[in-house]
Amino acid sequence: MSLRLQNPMLSRVAESLYWMSRYLERAEHTARLIDVDFELRLDQSPEASSGRWWRLLEALQAPAPEQSTIDAATLTHLLTLDKENSSSIISCIAAARENLRQVREQCSSSMWEHLNRLYLQVNSTTSNETWLLQSYVFFRSVREGAHLFHGVTDSTMSHGEGWQYIQLGRYVERTDAVARLIGAYFSRLPYSPEQAVESEEYLEWVGLLKNCAAFEAYCKSYTAELRPLRVAEFLLLNPECPHSVRFCVDKVHASLLAIADLTERRQDLPVRLAGRLRATLSFSQIDEVMASGATAYVDSVRQQCSQAHSAIHQIYFDYPVETALSH
Repeated sequence: MSLRLQNPMLSRVAESLYWMSRYLERAEHTARLIDVDFELRLDQSPEASSGRWWRLLEALQAPAPEQSTIDAATLTHLLTLDKENSSSIISCIAAARENLRQVREQCSSSMWEHLNRLYLQVNSTTSNETWLLQSYVFFRSVREGAHLFHGVTDSTMSHGEGWQYIQLGRYVERTDAVARLIGAYFSRLPYSPEQAVESEEYLEWVGLLKNCAAFEAYCKSYTAELRPLRVAEFLLLNPECPHSVRFCVDKVHASLLAIADLTERRQDLPVRLAGRLRATLSFSQIDEVMASGATAYVDSVRQQCSQAHSAIHQIYFDYPVETALSH
């Protein structure tokens, strides 16, 4: 069945696929950040790693614990198994599953089976000291489960409108998440971004690259010497890294063009907004970005991404019945 948005009921199908993908991407991103945090903590003092926890909360926009101090167990539970936190891994996977359940007829049976299996696995997990010691297994299973779902989706679902909405949700979410993460690192940079980092600071910037699954790719482009300027250039402007902001915006723009053609609803606002952001990223020079402030730059990216999301919602998910019947 083609996902033609000529019936207002089908707008909810498109919205469910879009949000399913966003929630799953959010869960995978959170799992990667916590997994990297645990890995770095093995090579750092407790004092050095404690400051990163607050940055992690900022990057994930998670609610801060009521107590003034935060430990590994509190942070991990908040971001992983706390059902009261709408952005925790367990909440995001539950929301992704519920959105897909509502439109099961639009997806392949393999897609449903893989996402449902991940949901059951996460919900069977209980937070205790033993689990905390083995939590890296949990986080990697969440990441691998999300990757497997997308692989199954690409292999078993027709690459029509529904698939494009899944792509769109995935890369809108990733654009915002990566931009927010970069902002959290550069908002408190105490030294020149052109300066090579050393010792414990080196591990922090390794952490940022690993948070974006980009450490090996960065080293191939720049060697293992880490300079914040180069890290920013790679994560913001590289057109080939799957977790760079430019790569993600390119994907958002491509999906919006495809959806406009497939639905015969050629409203150009979402395409124009994504195209403007794509052009900005394509022609930006990192020296100019840093001169005007990396934090201000990523804030602008996030604002434009939010505007594109609002336009997507308005035109494809929440349009009047009269508009649908006229096409």
